[in-house]
Amino acid sequence: MESSVSSNTRVVGADNSKEDVISLVQRAKSGDLSAFDSLMVRYRQRLYAVIYNMTMNAEDAADLTQESFVKAFRSLSKFKEKSSFYTWLYRIGVNLTLTYLKKRKIRQFFSFDQASDDGGINKDLEAISSTSSTSVKKALNNELHEKLNEALSKLSDKHRTIVVLFEIDGLGHKEIAKVMNCTEGTVRSRLFYAKQQLQSYLSEYLN
Repeated sequence: MESSVSSNTRVVGADNSKEDVISLVQRAKSGDLSAFDSLMVRYRQRLYAVIYNMTMNAEDAADLTQESFVKAFRSLSKFKEKSSFYTWLYRIGVNLTLTYLKKRKIRQFFSFDQASDDGGINKDLEAISSTSSTSVKKALNNELHEKLNEALSKLSDKHRTIVVLFEIDGLGHKEIAKVMNCTEGTVRSRLFYAKQQLQSYLSEYLN
């Protein structure tokens, strides 16, 4: 299993072959283990990527991903199919991870190499890099990414989680609201706050 998300990849938050997923879910509910295995294969890497970017620890991410699927399997009968399967699964994974982080009081850094232009950070990074020599570019990039990690570590778990789901996994506000069990307004306000905080922490690099 990969320990990081490949760069320049923003996963679109939608199920491929929706009818196929519904069929797999229904078969899994009836006790078809191979159908649930197929669901695991389909979503394991995406869930792992989200959890890894929340914990920044490959072993923890692998364990929590596995635990998420175990819980999903045991709770499958409770899945009412009012939301998509991946939204329901992500909610399980995110909640397990938040609980884990809270219990252990972990505030570890996580990679933000994939931050989208929506956050304005990649754009600023490109602006800095475009005027520098190759060696200076590398130094600036490394320093900025280090500062990004430091800034992100200062955010609360819930704010960092929303940044991960929005910027890295590409989920929309409505989908994130379902995963986080909150309103879309709360998602927007937390995302806005997180970006304001990041801009404040990184002001000397982004001005």
